Amino acid sequence: MSNLPPVPTTFAEFWPYYMAAHQDPRNCAVHYVGSTGGVAAAVAAVWTGQLGWIAAGVVFGYACAWFGHFVFERNKPASWVRWWWSFLGDWRMYAAKLSGRSAEAVALGRGLPDISEMVRAKQRA
Repeated sequence: MSNLPPVPTTFAEFWPYYMAAHQDPRNCAVHYVGSTGGVAAAVAAVWTGQLGWIAAGVVFGYACAWFGHFVFERNKPASWVRWWWSFLGDWRMYAAKLSGRSAEAVALGRGLPDISEMVRAKQRA
């Protein structure tokens, strides 16, 4: 039996765990670079009519995010267990940064367990 809390079943429950995986400001900064690059690629796709920019934006965004997790945070990206919620979390984290509320968002995740470990423990049970 695990001492871990239940696995989140809604995005609202997931959000603090998403932020638990984003405690290092360097990781967050790399996420912002990736998200900005993804938006730039989407604009380029619309501007040029070349849909390949969309794929390039997705690859760039995830490459930046995963780099931040592996190098700075030293954890597994939440996208490996809840890809859609993780995508939404990335944009919510970006919005928190733009609105000056990133410290508040980061504080939500302090001390929470890794979402990947929670899901893995539940699968073993």
